[in-house]
Amino acid sequence: MAKTAIVILNLNTKNYLEAFLPALIKSTQGYDAEVVVADNGSSDGSLSLVQDRFPCVRTIALGENTGFTGGYNKAIAQLLDSKDAPEYIILINSDIEVDESWLGPLISQLDSDPQCGVCGPKLHKLMCKDGAYQRTSMFEYAGAAGGLLDRDGFPFCRGRILGRVEEDNGQYDAADPAVFWISGACLATRASLWKELGGLDARFFAHMEEIDFCWRAALRGFSVRLVPQSVVYHIGGGTLGSDSPFKLKLNYRNCLMMLENNLPLTVGASAARKHLNRRKCIDNCAALAYLLSFKWKSYKAVREAHKEFKRMRRGLQGDAVSAPLAGMLDVSIFSEYLKKS
Repeated sequence: MAKTAIVILNLNTKNYLEAFLPALIKSTQGYDAEVVVADNGSSDGSLSLVQDRFPCVRTIALGENTGFTGGYNKAIAQLLDSKDAPEYIILINSDIEVDESWLGPLISQLDSDPQCGVCGPKLHKLMCKDGAYQRTSMFEYAGAAGGLLDRDGFPFCRGRILGRVEEDNGQYDAADPAVFWISGACLATRASLWKELGGLDARFFAHMEEIDFCWRAALRGFSVRLVPQSVVYHIGGGTLGSDSPFKLKLNYRNCLMMLENNLPLTVGASAARKHLNRRKCIDNCAALAYLLSFKWKSYKAVREAHKEFKRMRRGLQGDAVSAPLAGMLDVSIFSEYLKKS
């Protein structure tokens, strides 16, 4: 196994693999890096395509869809159980296009800074027009120029707040690269840290699991960094659309689990309880707004999210052990949105 394992978790994205794997493979030339495709039980011939067309790519057949969290946990566990386990792991989506210069800066960041536990590139939007992919200078919604967290646990990004997305004019390149989270669309971390944290929280299934991972890394004294010299191009939203009730439920449920996981170790158990109760009240207000707007499926999604959280929760555990964390801001995402308007 190479020093760096670049792992794609695939589920029925044969067209993306065919389009973007060649450039990804080419970008590893000159680096001790290997591309791995872990298949989450695809039925579109994805695995056969990779094995037939890209024999240099290692494949892992997982057999069933256990979500983003379960799939990555299982695949990376196999890699780390081998005698030649990688030192670095990069999670990357199948709908990302890379160029030859994206990989080096990420590896250099981890090589040069032992306290950096997680890092990632800037994400730009990749458009598809008339069957052709076009790179843009617009930030992509999933991660933009690194993620932040507001006082109520709502994630947002430098370069993207709610539905407002900026063009990348280098405005974040000279800023403090320490952020709160890096998008799971393209996230580099240390294999040792992955093992220490036990990978992703499998309860999440999908959505916000990378924010939870970055938060847990920061609580152990590791920094989370944007590497602006690295840029990748992301289509985004290919699995679940923005109007998906299932996605909405996952986001509301998983945010509560993330807050329960980490707030006690960040602000203390007593303050964490107040934060969590405040967030529940905000969620209930959102559910009421959905109801009054006749968005029945969205209303039901929020209610189901709270029911599932109640069933899956572990309880507030531990007490504050950390100093204030980079990228965790005492502001509201809504006030920040109005400032940008």
